[in-house]
Amino acid sequence: MQNGGNPEAEAIFYNSQRLQDDLRTLGLKIKLHEDHIKLLKSQSNKLDDSILESQVILGKYHSSSGPKTENEDRFNLQSEEETTGQILQHEKSAAGVFCKLKTRHGSQASHLQSTKDVLGIVASLGKVEDENLSRLFSEYLGMDTMLAIVCKTYEGVKALETYDKEGCIIKSSGLHGLGASIGRTIHDRHSKFFSFSRPFAGEFVADDPQRRLDILKPRLPNGESPPGFLGFAVNMIDVESKNLFCVTASGYGLRETLFYNLFSRLQVYRTRAEMLLALPLISDGALSLDGGIIRSTGVFYLGNRQDIDVRFAKSCGMLNKPDYYAATEKQIQEMKWKKENLMDDLKRETSLWKAAKDSFERKKEQLLKFLADSAAYASQLVNSCDIEVTLSVVLRQTAKSARA
Repeated sequence: MQNGGNPEAEAIFYNSQRLQDDLRTLGLKIKLHEDHIKLLKSQSNKLDDSILESQVILGKYHSSSGPKTENEDRFNLQSEEETTGQILQHEKSAAGVFCKLKTRHGSQASHLQSTKDVLGIVASLGKVEDENLSRLFSEYLGMDTMLAIVCKTYEGVKALETYDKEGCIIKSSGLHGLGASIGRTIHDRHSKFFSFSRPFAGEFVADDPQRRLDILKPRLPNGESPPGFLGFAVNMIDVESKNLFCVTASGYGLRETLFYNLFSRLQVYRTRAEMLLALPLISDGALSLDGGIIRSTGVFYLGNRQDIDVRFAKSCGMLNKPDYYAATEKQIQEMKWKKENLMDDLKRETSLWKAAKDSFERKKEQLLKFLADSAAYASQLVNSCDIEVTLSVVLRQTAKSARA
């Protein structure tokens, strides 16, 4: 028939061959996606094993170092509970509702669809060793910022609050809906939500377990730092080890993202007088321990300080841990970050595999229908044996592609 000059017959066999080729191509795609899925699952399992081994190492350190004294434990718990209590007092704010959810439902609140991407509230994500600094930093940032909810991604921010076509908040979904489920209504018009923005572009202080930022200190013409200069506010925040590494999808931690964007290169001085003498060297604002504030815009805050009732918790400083401890914690965070990325890849690969499977089934049905519709006409051109052979070959190839 290929040489016999029957256009209709040639068209039938050409289209049949084309459909079979499409099936073979889709079968190869399915096999490729399945291989990728198998590889990703294997890598994920290896990461799980490595994370468990590292956690066992840290667990052995904690068991060998003994429990904290009752006073130390009580001091830390009271400090964190105090911050939580301060947030809960703002019961009509988004932060108050989220904090209430965590209080009632614990870790389950982090798995809800609208809050699974929430990392926490600004006031709860950092600690400072000095009560006076805690008050200063809280006053500098302001109540709205201290109560801001921090999300890992912008998609997480969008999930917290949804709008209808007229731009009105849908009160039955997002954080508003969750608040209603526990009898809380959000009325605070100025609730803030943060996602991670551009990180600090410099380096970190070498061998610093807190990964403080290596920011150039202000220098007088003689090369010395100005009198009274104590450091940068962003480096005076203590961050929990789990938030020092790989908090974002790009592998950045809290200090170089959230806190750097909040404080930038805000300088801290001992007194107002020393801060004012260093004014030519201040680019992004400054604070003094006796209550002075200079904004980056050149605005000076005078008069008595204003106490903000939501403050950073107090920390007891860094514990004397062995050198391997910080490195092991970093490895765990990096492996967890890789695991999250692997799971995203696995989810995407599974979606592609399902799409290819659906396309294969549709193409198979299309081929079988085409062969059935063409059988009556083809029977006039080839004997029934040829038809049976053609159908047998096609179905064998189809079954083979499906198994692949």
